[in-house]
Amino acid sequence: MGITNKVRAALTAMVKLEDKVTRRAEALKAQQIKIEQLTARVIRLETQFELLIGAAVLRKLKSD
Repeated sequence: MGITNKVRAALTAMVKLEDKVTRRAEALKAQQIKIEQLTARVIRLETQFELLIGAAVLRKLKSD
């Protein structure tokens, strides 16, 4: 029975480890999605900023 208990304990540990890895992978996937969304938002903000700077430069040139 000693070997059976060791095998059962090893299998239980493997299942627990697999569950942890699966949960970590899901959390990592969610984090990656958040990062991609934030990156897209930063790109939009940079674009707006550049357009506003360009408009300000044009306005300044027209007033001179």
